[in-house]
Amino acid sequence: MEGPLELSEAEKDSLLGAMASHTAEARLAADALLADIEALALADTPAIRRLRQARTAAWKARPAEFIFALALALSGRRALRWVGYELIRFHGPAFESVDDRLAAALAAGLDSWDSVDAFGRILSGPAWVRGLISDGLIGAWSSSTDRWLRRAALVSTVALNMPADGGRGDTARTLAICARLTADRDDMVVKALSWALRVLVGHDAGAVAAFLETHDQTLAARVKREVGHKLRTGRKSRSRQDASPLKATGLGNER
Repeated sequence: MEGPLELSEAEKDSLLGAMASHTAEARLAADALLADIEALALADTPAIRRLRQARTAAWKARPAEFIFALALALSGRRALRWVGYELIRFHGPAFESVDDRLAAALAAGLDSWDSVDAFGRILSGPAWVRGLISDGLIGAWSSSTDRWLRRAALVSTVALNMPADGGRGDTARTLAICARLTADRDDMVVKALSWALRVLVGHDAGAVAAFLETHDQTLAARVKREVGHKLRTGRKSRSRQDASPLKATGLGNER
């Protein structure tokens, strides 16, 4: 069953209603965090993460709804969306309360490969591994007319095959999403498809090789070249990788 691409008005009202008593305080907390970030001598990822870690410790006993409201407040700051994702990921009650409604709300407005990759690697992928968000939601993203949601579906599969994210290897679900996008020629989707398949090689190289053969006529040349290189050598392609905030997060070194 396909999940919703966007929240209905009733779902939005329900989600916002649950956070209503925390919204004003969360906005103040977000403003204070942003002020601390702006005061940093060097506002790089490690320095910002240290601030996030301190807030995570300070807000350990706060309810999930406060953390959700805070993450949504930070989602308006494009370069700092990942901070909101980490606040949820590393707050036990908040992360365990993630569902399709919240994931859809946070996915709204994704508009670049780095914002998608942070969302997929820090939040949606690990939440999918834990069964917090549904196959239907990821499937709906894969069929979206929005290139960034299609990329998000593919990036979310990475966690299924990453032990660090709790993934034990999931060939079936990974390839189900990849198969939907073999003919997609959007560059951001093609790169994510290559990434998803290369990560799966470490778990099930035989299935990836069979996938390449089955879809040889529809896969982009880049996917066949990079994934083939991974299958032959065990290493990713030597093609240039764009600089990514994720390289500093420890949550994924490939795009």
